[in-house]
Amino acid sequence: MKYLNFVMDYRQLVDVYLNLEKTSKRLEKIEIISNLIKKCNKDDLVGVIYLLQGRVFPAHDERKIGMGSRLMIKALSHSLGVSVNEVETLLKSRGDLGIVAEELIKKRKQTTLTHKKIEVKKVLENIAKLSEMEGKGTINRKIGLVSELLTNATPQEARFIVRTVLEELRVGVAEGILRDSIGKTYNVNVRDVEKAFDVLVDYGEVAKRAREGKLEKLGLEIGRPFRAMLSIKVDSIEEGFKAVGRPALLDRKLDGFRVQIHKNNKEIKLFTRRLENVTNQFKEVLAIIEKHVKSKTCILDSEFVGYDPKTGKHMPFQNVSQRIRRKYDIETVAKKLPVEINVFDVLHYNGKDLINETQDKRRRILEKIIKENKNKIVLTEKLITGNEKEAMEFFKESLQSGNEGVMLKNLNGIYQPGRRVAGWVKFKSVLEPLDLVISKCYYGEGKRAGWLTSYTLACRSGNKLLELGKVSTGIKETGESFTYKQMTKLLKPLIQKESGNIVMVNPKIVIEVAYEEIQKSPTYSSGYALRFPKVLRLRSDKPLNEINTIKDVQRIYNSQRGKK
Repeated sequence: MKYLNFVMDYRQLVDVYLNLEKTSKRLEKIEIISNLIKKCNKDDLVGVIYLLQGRVFPAHDERKIGMGSRLMIKALSHSLGVSVNEVETLLKSRGDLGIVAEELIKKRKQTTLTHKKIEVKKVLENIAKLSEMEGKGTINRKIGLVSELLTNATPQEARFIVRTVLEELRVGVAEGILRDSIGKTYNVNVRDVEKAFDVLVDYGEVAKRAREGKLEKLGLEIGRPFRAMLSIKVDSIEEGFKAVGRPALLDRKLDGFRVQIHKNNKEIKLFTRRLENVTNQFKEVLAIIEKHVKSKTCILDSEFVGYDPKTGKHMPFQNVSQRIRRKYDIETVAKKLPVEINVFDVLHYNGKDLINETQDKRRRILEKIIKENKNKIVLTEKLITGNEKEAMEFFKESLQSGNEGVMLKNLNGIYQPGRRVAGWVKFKSVLEPLDLVISKCYYGEGKRAGWLTSYTLACRSGNKLLELGKVSTGIKETGESFTYKQMTKLLKPLIQKESGNIVMVNPKIVIEVAYEEIQKSPTYSSGYALRFPKVLRLRSDKPLNEINTIKDVQRIYNSQRGKK
């Protein structure tokens, strides 16, 4: 296959964006993207793949562009010579700063505003530099970098530059479409492409390796996070054994947050389930890991559980979740909200990947290398059995200890990054809570005025979001954690459009919601509504593509009706 040896013009990429916007057909999107990839030389390929996803860094990269809507409004005002008020007025009617930029540049076409050829490389470089800006003069320098692109852009180029900076591309390139496009371009089985992504978490790197014919036998890399193996929900211990076989390894399902531990001699890195590097937020555990993990190199799968420093008892996830995004006073907060490392799997040990070893062997290796110390680092409590009565007793003990339930694991199963497979299942006693995203919210009244206090919830259906109702209970008016004030602080940077009391937001805030029942409802786009919903906690560890689906809602609805 021949590849054209040139530096790609951003205009070519914009034409692809426009063609992707015009179709909702999956096969057409795959064809469009595949044709683009074929035109990329080796230097353009990775960057083009990132830009097709509306980003300039891979998903696991901890760098953030860090430019919100307010700053973009100032950049548009500065670069296009219009007032901030004019930009804001147009935004209210259009609801999209990309469209605003496009229309403003169209109006300015008779002025001295020039349109010069912009290379993909230049777009990537300028936007990437935004993440490096700190200290005095940061705002002006960020505005300058964006303005440099906008003043040379055509109206349509400006639309997508703005959207990329704001990380809101909106051209319908889901992970599955990108995966299939890479497979089609390089004649590679899409399952191999997906497996590679589960390990690399970087479709740019996946495309590069597919081009070079190097997708097979990819190993885990210490210091590079991968997609965690996930579990399937079951409704009984019996169903769990049917899924994983007898005997099975049972361990407690803890109310903490998942953390990958990467140890390379004395260098240790910590990553959340969302691939965020939280090493700096949990510095106090690094010495614990170094002292109590007997290995030169390893990758561990664990759950960080908060505990009360006075009583030693485990605390709910919500109490310690605020530590994930903490940037200041970390040492003080660590003393107030300490965590215990609960290790349950090992995926790499002293130079050897273990993901293809059995669950039983991995657990035995784990037990040899972890030196337990309560409230510092422990192994999850386990039971190996095929007896349902023993398993139920273990489950009840887990609940009495304040845990969510139990995990059942196939003793002969391998570790499959990114997969929800029957090798792992979870069993809880209560009607399953749902992880849903906030798609819309509403300002409160009276003493709650100025706060966003009611939230429309949505589940996934393919690439669409379907609404399930509104929730306003479960959050406190005052306190140290999970208040309306804090939720408002999280939601305000995501505001896309306001209409009276209704606020449309970029769907990024995921919350766990309990309810008494799921009912049929013509009011919401899902066709269902939650009866008496209550917010349980913020799921800052869970990305949008892992929230519950409409199929989950239908399954729970049907099961509850069956019980009746």
